[in-house]
Amino acid sequence: MSAGLSDVIQSAGPRYRTATEFVEATLREAILSGVIAPGTPLRQEELATSFKVSRMPIREALRQLEAQALVDFEPHRGAVVVQITLLDAMDNYAIRAALEPQALRLSIPNLTEEDFEIAEDLLAEIDHEQDPGRMGELNRRFHMTLYAQAGLPRLIALTEQHLASADRYLRFHLAAVGGDMGQDEHREMLAACRIGDVERAVATLARHHGRATDAMRAFFSARDGARE
Repeated sequence: MSAGLSDVIQSAGPRYRTATEFVEATLREAILSGVIAPGTPLRQEELATSFKVSRMPIREALRQLEAQALVDFEPHRGAVVVQITLLDAMDNYAIRAALEPQALRLSIPNLTEEDFEIAEDLLAEIDHEQDPGRMGELNRRFHMTLYAQAGLPRLIALTEQHLASADRYLRFHLAAVGGDMGQDEHREMLAACRIGDVERAVATLARHHGRATDAMRAFFSARDGARE
């Protein structure tokens, strides 16, 4: 175990109700701050010794970190800290910013009341969801409900493909900067779609993408600055 992780464990203190919460929160802080470098294996036995707990809360904490896109489970290696970079995230956001406005613009004239009701129900589910993986799925379904009537199958398929790829960045974003899913923008976009206001809907989508991009840039800038 690195000296840096030892320091994080010591500073965490007795603030958590369960051992799993303690391990998950401490490892999340260490990963997001860069104390544990991307690509580092997280071996359960070593972590159990370091945290002075059994392997069960370690295992559960690692699964929670996987749901937040902070840990991957790799064959023959086990849990490994993810290697998400600002360049990776910006590349994905740029592709989405090119595809999604066009899909939305073409889809709006063909959306039905049933589509609007499905989108509204998905937003209500997001409001009450706590699991990052489930939040990502609901977010993807909401956006695709508004894009799905674009009438161009390959555009729709490509848009959905990159939305699915964005899921790990969304979960990382939620872990890094908090649980704001941009629900106000979601609802503003849906309201514009309901009245057929294409320009307002597309502008809201652009603002939605821009806010997420800015938050991700700010996170990496603050983390990299703290290392200097």
